[in-house]
Amino acid sequence: MALRPDEFYDHAIASADGERRLSPARMTGWNISPFEQDGLRVAPLLPPVLPEPARHGEDPADCDSCRNRDEGIWLDDHWRLTRIARVGVPLVLMLHPRDHYDLDDLPDELAAELGRLTTHLARHIQALAHIGRAHVYRIGDGGAHLHVWFFARPEGQAQLYGSWMVVWDDLLPEYPADVADADAATVADALIASYGGWRP
Repeated sequence: MALRPDEFYDHAIASADGERRLSPARMTGWNISPFEQDGLRVAPLLPPVLPEPARHGEDPADCDSCRNRDEGIWLDDHWRLTRIARVGVPLVLMLHPRDHYDLDDLPDELAAELGRLTTHLARHIQALAHIGRAHVYRIGDGGAHLHVWFFARPEGQAQLYGSWMVVWDDLLPEYPADVADADAATVADALIASYGGWRP
């Protein structure tokens, strides 16, 4: 059984300093880290917040994703794909179910579609010129409506490997929007050809 919130906190704090700051050594020791260890400080680890605050869109009536269910760069009867603007990497796309579901209540039929769509999208993103890999993330702490992130890693940028890429994305200058729009359209067209759906 997982540690209770208080047990988890006590376990973590036991290895922290007097200000509840953990060592950054494990994460900054990777050669893909965007930060040098010298001078870097970890924020104090705060105690658990219980009950956890509600995520945006817990009530479908207040859900932006539900309100925008007909918007995106690609649609089919159950899913929509959007391009996230003002990012640092070449392309960031987000896949949402058109109806209000999270990952844990997604019906089996839609879960199977999610798996197929994820594979098709990763193939099409990686087929773009100068893209080394498609990273796929589902986090879910901010919004109750399922949203799966697809990040295009620029070819040759070895520091952007792995889990640090989302941090690098926030640090890099904004990628040219016209190039990202064109690549997003290429991915949408390829998805229509390989999977179906339409561009709105």
